[in-house]
Amino acid sequence: MEFIKDLNGGFSVIENLKVSGAREGKFGVTIIYSPNSTASAVFTSNKVVAAPVKYTKNVLKKGIISAVFVNSGNANCFTGKQGLKDCETLVELVSNDLNVPKDEIAISSTGVIGREMPMDIISKVAYESLSKLGNSPEDSLAAAKAIMTTDTFPKECAVEVTLTTGETVKIAGITKGSGMIAPNMGTMLSFIVTDAVVPSDEIKKALKKSADISFNMIVVDGDESTNDTCLMMANGASNVEVVKDGKLDSNFQEALNYVCVDLAKKMAHDGEGATKFIEANVYGAKNENDAKLAAKSIISSSLFKSAVFGGDPNWGRIVSAIGYSGCDLNPDIVTIAIANDADEVDLVCDGEILAFENTSNLERAEKVMQSKNVKVNIEMNLGDGEATAWGCDLTYDYVKINAEYTT
Repeated sequence: MEFIKDLNGGFSVIENLKVSGAREGKFGVTIIYSPNSTASAVFTSNKVVAAPVKYTKNVLKKGIISAVFVNSGNANCFTGKQGLKDCETLVELVSNDLNVPKDEIAISSTGVIGREMPMDIISKVAYESLSKLGNSPEDSLAAAKAIMTTDTFPKECAVEVTLTTGETVKIAGITKGSGMIAPNMGTMLSFIVTDAVVPSDEIKKALKKSADISFNMIVVDGDESTNDTCLMMANGASNVEVVKDGKLDSNFQEALNYVCVDLAKKMAHDGEGATKFIEANVYGAKNENDAKLAAKSIISSSLFKSAVFGGDPNWGRIVSAIGYSGCDLNPDIVTIAIANDADEVDLVCDGEILAFENTSNLERAEKVMQSKNVKVNIEMNLGDGEATAWGCDLTYDYVKINAEYTT
C-alpha cells in the first residue's frame, strides 16, 4: 500500500510522547506518557481477569488517558482485593511523579499468575523508569524491552500514513507476547499511539476491527491469557482529524490494520521455543467467519504444529483441523497447498489427492516443510470468505520453558 510508509524508531516518531523502560532481573516497568490523549482498548475474553484489566476498564470510561504504567514479571492476577490496592498504589506513584490525574492513568501487567506483586521491587523500578522518560529511538526500544517476559526480542512498529485527504499522520506501537497466545488475544500487551485527532469512540471501533484480523488471529499454544490488553491513544499532536462527517478515514484504518498485523506476526515468530513460522490462508469459504474458523483451527492444531516442527507434510492433520473447526466444508472440492518463499505445491486439488507416497508432490512438500516460514493455502470453493492466521511450530523447548516457568 503506497500510502503507508514504514518508519524506524518506534514511539520516537510521535510528538508529545515520552516513554521509558527499566528492569531489575525479571521485573520490568514501562511508562508511556502522552498527556490528555483520547483512548480506548480491547481486552481478554477470559472469565478470570487480572486486577489491572479491571482497573483500566474503569479508567477508560472517561475516554482520556495521559499515562500508562506497565510491569512485567508479575501478572497481578487472582490476587484478590490486594491486587486492586496494588494497582491504586502504583497509579498514585505515577500520578504524583508526572502530576497527572489518577483517573487518566492506565495500568497493565504480565507475568506469573497467582502471586502478589513484589511492590518494593516494582516501585523501585518504576521510579527508575520515570526518571528516564524521553522520546528517542533508544527510549522506545527500552520501553519494548522492559515488558518482555519469555520474549526473545522486542517488538515495535511505526508508520506514516497519507490519508485520503492528502494529509499525513503517524501511528506507532510496541507489543509483548511469546507464550499463552490464543485467538481472542493471548498473554499479549500492546500499546499503540497516534498523533492524529481521533475521538475515543472511533478509536474503539477502529481498534476492534484491527484486533479481529491481527491479535485475534494468532496462536502459539491455544491458551488464552487473563491479562491481554491492547490499548490505543491519540494525542492529536498533528492537529489532523481522521474522522470527517462521522466516518473514519479508510487509509487510517488500513494503516492501523498494518501496524497491528505486523506486531501480531512478530509475536507468532517469537512463540516460545519456536523454530518455524506458520501462516494459514483460507480462500473461498462460505463467509468470513467460516474462513476465520478454518484458519485458526489449522494454526491451533497441536498435531499439525508438531508436524511442522518435524518437517512432516502430514496434510491429513490440516484437513482434519478444518473439518472440526465448525466451518462448512466439502472434501470433494477443497484444495490444500503448502508453500514457502520458493515453491508452492498442491497436496489436494479440487478434492483429488496428489501427494501420495513416492509422488513428486510429496517430495516437494517435504522440502517446503523444512523451511523457516511455512504457508498453508486452502481454497474451499464455497464462497468469497477469506482470512489469514499466524502461528508457530510446537517444539521440545516450548515444553521445557513452561515446565519451569515459575521456578
